[in-house]
Amino acid sequence: MTLTKSLFGAATALALTAGAALAEPAVIYDLGGKYDKSFNEAAFHGAEKWAKETGKKFRELELQTEAQREQALRRLAESGANPIVVTGFAFSDILNKVAPDYPKTNFVIIDSVVKQPNVESVVFREEQGSYLVGMLAAMASKTGTVGFVGGMDIPLIRKFECGYAQGVKAVKSDDKVVGAMTGTTPSAWNDPVKGSEIAKSEISQGADVIFAAAGGTGIGVLQAAADAGKMGIGVDSNQNYLHPGHMLTSMVKRVDVATYDAFKAGKDLKTGVKVMGLSNNGVDYAYDKYNEKLITPEMKAKVDAAKKDIIAGKIEVHDYMSDNKCPVTID
Repeated sequence: MTLTKSLFGAATALALTAGAALAEPAVIYDLGGKYDKSFNEAAFHGAEKWAKETGKKFRELELQTEAQREQALRRLAESGANPIVVTGFAFSDILNKVAPDYPKTNFVIIDSVVKQPNVESVVFREEQGSYLVGMLAAMASKTGTVGFVGGMDIPLIRKFECGYAQGVKAVKSDDKVVGAMTGTTPSAWNDPVKGSEIAKSEISQGADVIFAAAGGTGIGVLQAAADAGKMGIGVDSNQNYLHPGHMLTSMVKRVDVATYDAFKAGKDLKTGVKVMGLSNNGVDYAYDKYNEKLITPEMKAKVDAAKKDIIAGKIEVHDYMSDNKCPVTID
């Protein structure tokens, strides 16, 4: 039920929207690709669910370069697509520029806030879900050292890292958390080779559980952990199936739900800021047939109790983005 195009150049982009105006919703995936098994793919699954339920079509674009962001947004808006979902903070400046030019089109940006009257901004409490998987990492670790590999070094990914470290320290205050980012440009989201190298470095420092919050780069991180007989933690989508027996869990971020909800609302989309956390199933840890043997009943009971306490406000997980500081030490 989809019409997929990749923007390889201006001619392709122009051909994409030639013809009659459309009334279909659309999604533009960030760099890293639609099938990154993580963030972008979660958005795709949400759109796909909507298509299967309604029998309708949606449009989707995969960017190849940074320069294509504005072109893609404008072409879809001019075609009549509505609403248009964009995945990732990197769309912020462009959307802030483009949205006012198409006041009758609703836009949705995931992972950033754009203050325009026709934009819904969906943000997540990543620190809450990361706290839970950090607890599990500490309980599963035999070395007392766990790792974190981020993608692009931005406050949002530091938010994952800090929440994770807080969860680790809540279980074992003396445990060590080693962390590293893949890079400072968008290419950091799609470099599994470098992700593997970083993971191996952290393993050499004693890490036996590694949390990857790095988009497509995380595939290399999780593979390296499995190859070394260690455990990985996935992100955004449930990645437990990738390496059964070596995937402790995944920090699930419901980008799929955000996309599905936007498509379902259609032209009636409510704009403004939407926050998704543990209390409204926006984030969570994944528990299924692939990792149930790795998480003991005692571990599950402890993390589920913490989840309830976070929702109730009894446990407050610090949000790195509130002050760009983390209250616990990360090496």
